[in-house]
Amino acid sequence: MKKKLISLFSALFILVCPLVTFAVDSKLLNPLGDGTTPEILIGRIIKALLGLSGSVALLMFVWGGFLYLTSGDSKRVQTAKDTLKHAALGLVIIFLSYIGVITVIAALTKGDVLNTKPESAAPNNLPIPKCATGQTPSYDSNGNPSCY
Repeated sequence: MKKKLISLFSALFILVCPLVTFAVDSKLLNPLGDGTTPEILIGRIIKALLGLSGSVALLMFVWGGFLYLTSGDSKRVQTAKDTLKHAALGLVIIFLSYIGVITVIAALTKGDVLNTKPESAAPNNLPIPKCATGQTPSYDSNGNPSCY
């Protein structure tokens, strides 16, 4: 009898709980903030991972320095030196991966990795005047081209 009563209350609880949650009339908010796009989210994740990996590299430098200062025999000195070398190598890998990620993101979003697209230096998208060798194109206050 007791098991049936517990089963009945459990079933009733399971059936009634959704009704209580449907009674709340609220808008579901974006937990990442308003205007968050997948690109912004990926950028935040990359920054967090790079910050975390940089912190781990710093801890490894501290640990390697501690091992080096407290070493008594040559085996521990070598272990400390290896730890410091590996921490430095890790930092190099972190920096190179950051450069690679920035390059890939620039290629995917702008379509230009090295920023080689020519941009007009002229005001109001006026054509750049052709000047003789050694002369510099410029514009006066009225927007008239000249060379000097």
